[in-house]
Amino acid sequence: MKRTIFNGQLLPWLLLAPQLAVTLVFFIWPAFQAIRQSFLREDAFGINSQFVGMANFRALLDSAQYLNSLKVTAVFAVSVTVLSMGVALILAVAVDRMLKSQRPYTTLLVWPYAVAPAVAGILWYFIFNPTVGILPFMLDIIGYDWNHNTDKGDAMILVVIASAWKQISYNFLFFVAGLQAIPASLREAAAIDGAGPVRRFFDITFPLLSPTTFFLLVVNIVYAMFETFAVIDSTTEGGPAQATNIMVYKVYFDGFIGQNMGSSAAQSVVLMLIVISLTVIQFRYVEKRVEY
Repeated sequence: MKRTIFNGQLLPWLLLAPQLAVTLVFFIWPAFQAIRQSFLREDAFGINSQFVGMANFRALLDSAQYLNSLKVTAVFAVSVTVLSMGVALILAVAVDRMLKSQRPYTTLLVWPYAVAPAVAGILWYFIFNPTVGILPFMLDIIGYDWNHNTDKGDAMILVVIASAWKQISYNFLFFVAGLQAIPASLREAAAIDGAGPVRRFFDITFPLLSPTTFFLLVVNIVYAMFETFAVIDSTTEGGPAQATNIMVYKVYFDGFIGQNMGSSAAQSVVLMLIVISLTVIQFRYVEKRVEY
């Protein structure tokens, strides 16, 4: 393998400068601004501000709506992660068994990842629309009255399906790559020893997929907590009755609609700490079960 050697120390930093600048301007600086604003009480235009210490955080703990958003986010994140990874793994295993039609099948499954989250939300909104949607019509035939505008459970199902559908393609690509990296000789040896398809999957294939599964677990939890804002905004807008008001959407609603900048900043800080804590826990404890 060829190794690149830089004669001076300036060139490596110049090559890193664009990425460092993007990280500083769009990630580090906004994070520090959010932390600063979380200790202030500001007007809608940011002209006048008052230092209030931990008052914004104490108000969150006393808010029934915010505590509800914590519960909704937990249910939503777990549901999206399990559904998107589970379906993607099943599709990847199916592709891994195919030989002649593997490439066209893979191409068709990857297409949804190119769809913007807002477009995905609108697409599923029309599919589940109680008036013109095809799925409510089919559900009505079997006696189920679907209406995500009034029913909390229906609304949660809608946003989970819309969010998971968008992420399945991403998970699918990594699972296919992981399956193809597993030596075929291991599964062939197990088959010769009499192990059936199910046992070969759980005893050989899935354990060897653990690095890929661990990586996707981290990515999908972050996706569910941050990148699903557009899906929520284009489908339910947090309703009905706060049933789909996840934390990232509440940050937007309180800050941009309610103009409560201090509370919105405090919520974003709490959300950031939760995601960081979950990531640390996964790397600290879950990774121990990963077989590299």
